[in-house]
Amino acid sequence: MVTTLYSSLLSPPTLISLTSTTSSNHTILNFRPINLQQQQQPLLKWAPSLRQYRSRTPFAAVAEETAAVTEVASRKLYVGNIPRTVTNDELANIVEEHGAVEKAEVMYDKYSGRSRRFGFVTMKTVEDANAVIEKLNGTKIGEREVKVNITEKPLQTVDLPSLQSEESEFIDSPHKVYVGNLAKSVTSDSLKNFFSEKGKVLSAKVSRVPGTSKSTGFGFVTFSSDEDVEAAISSFNNSLLEGQKIRVNKA
Repeated sequence: MVTTLYSSLLSPPTLISLTSTTSSNHTILNFRPINLQQQQQPLLKWAPSLRQYRSRTPFAAVAEETAAVTEVASRKLYVGNIPRTVTNDELANIVEEHGAVEKAEVMYDKYSGRSRRFGFVTMKTVEDANAVIEKLNGTKIGEREVKVNITEKPLQTVDLPSLQSEESEFIDSPHKVYVGNLAKSVTSDSLKNFFSEKGKVLSAKVSRVPGTSKSTGFGFVTFSSDEDVEAAISSFNNSLLEGQKIRVNKA
């Protein structure tokens, strides 16, 4: 009987031949080296792929993915307070006067189809993004002073599960108001409590820069009827919330 033993599963493998012979009532074991060039091919078929697998740990994959997301975030711009008439193409044309644009997208309300007065523009380089902020932030588009800044890096220390829960608990409705000029300290709960003083509120949320806890300065409050919407506008438009005069209109 001849049995081949592998002393190592990776590199470099050493092969030994084990030969047993039986004489009378005794078994004799003989060991001798085997020519590696002749025997290693089956092992080498899978050993390189195994080494490659071991070198690419889940942690390395996560690090690569995080780096890629962070790189995109550093080129992605938030453009706020734009006129409702501005389209994706028009937004791209405005921004690309100051740098190369990869993608431009205006955000729209899914019920009314109206612009939410902000959008996101991904530039081709970080230098282009910085140039747009320098040239465009604080300027006017259609008599409205726009805000331009880099969207935040992916969440690291912020309580992501809490923010995801806040988003999932929001009850959307066609009966909705837009609330602008919110103080950065306003939360979804405090916004709901404020509007609940004058009527029955279905839900409320403060909009945040994607992937962060940073408020964009506006939010939405939903109701069950148009009458509640009208009552909220008449009661709260230009009223003070946490030190700032808010704007309330139909979303």
